[in-house]
Amino acid sequence: MKPEKLLIITYYWPPAGGPGVQRWLKFVKYLPDFGVQPIVYIPENPTYPIVDENLVKEVSDKAVVVKHKIFEPYQLASFLSKNKTKKISSGIIPNQKKQSFLDKLFLWIRGNLFIPDARVYWVKPSVRFLEKYIVENNIDTIVTSGPPHSLHLIGLELKQKLNVKWFADFRDPWTTIGYHKSLRLSNFAAKKHKKLEHQVLNTADTIIVTSNTTKTEFQAITTKQIAVITNGYDTENVQKQPLDAKFSLAHIGSFLSERNPQLLWETLVELLDEIPDFKSHLEIKLIGAVSQEVLETISSFGLNSYLNNLGYVSHSEAIAHQRKSQVLLLIEINSEDTKSIIPGKLFEYMVSNRPIIAIGPNGSDFAEIITQTNTGVFFDYSEKMKLKSVLLGYYNQFLEGKLQSNAVGLQQYSRKSLTEKLVQLLTSNF
Repeated sequence: MKPEKLLIITYYWPPAGGPGVQRWLKFVKYLPDFGVQPIVYIPENPTYPIVDENLVKEVSDKAVVVKHKIFEPYQLASFLSKNKTKKISSGIIPNQKKQSFLDKLFLWIRGNLFIPDARVYWVKPSVRFLEKYIVENNIDTIVTSGPPHSLHLIGLELKQKLNVKWFADFRDPWTTIGYHKSLRLSNFAAKKHKKLEHQVLNTADTIIVTSNTTKTEFQAITTKQIAVITNGYDTENVQKQPLDAKFSLAHIGSFLSERNPQLLWETLVELLDEIPDFKSHLEIKLIGAVSQEVLETISSFGLNSYLNNLGYVSHSEAIAHQRKSQVLLLIEINSEDTKSIIPGKLFEYMVSNRPIIAIGPNGSDFAEIITQTNTGVFFDYSEKMKLKSVLLGYYNQFLEGKLQSNAVGLQQYSRKSLTEKLVQLLTSNF
């Protein structure tokens, strides 16, 4: 027996842009197909670092959306520096060696005064509001989606007060996520994060994660059931795109300072030196927020004349660029802490029919997915010669008009298949 209604507590919801909104926007789209009524609880007046008004049209007309006011410190901090506030809010943290006094101050405040994050002031008013709403609407199952992990504290209190079935969905890890170490945490703040993480993981009925590595990490903290439901792809209504005339290498999404792939820039410079025609064909396409450090590095390698920095575009435009670019770049930080990260855009990349060049730490969860689906090639940060060989092979296929990927086994990652998996999990715990 499955729940008739599911209350979904999430911060990111249209018109929020970026990857954080996609997971539950798509689950909500397909839940009614499996007999579950989605009720989505969101902030009434959020401070979204990225806005995409086009996503509003994708909200299911079968969803009930409930809003409640939120106070966010970012609203006050923006008076000091709107640009820095927006970047930190979206996860773009300046390189430690290049942080200004204001950067350091903002990070210290963010890490030590707002635990677990700057949405913590939404917890108490949300619990008061939802405690009544849940009883009045006969709801017995809730999901909290984080980050921001403050939303799991809402679930924690509702579980304690009402004993509802609570599923805590972690799109990203909590204390092991890459940027956590950049927040200049005091010992007190670090211990408080750990304590809250432990409480959530040991109080929720079931934990949902997006990767096997995160599951393994959490199994060291809790004995509760942990289910892996990855992100996925959806059917997109995008017109067929003519391929770029140039040999375009496209990175779509936030390009953080720590993701700066020196081996890629070095490889491109070598190919430019060794192959005369490569100069007339190469295009480096960056779509989304790009850190200044990445742009400076590209410039230092003499690659500016090949750079096409398009900035943030709507989700539908991003999908169009995925379909028309010659090669898609997927870059993750070279760290033990990022092995568990499976970027949501990977799954959209996989159905674009374009080959993926993925660079990340050895043992990354997404490397296995790329290999199994035959959608590209993964490289760790030591494999420069292998990267150069594959890039050269792709370039030669481009010249012959034969460059494409030949994917297999993608259906398991469709949003509808993943929603069915979610409903089965809800049902088994009902």
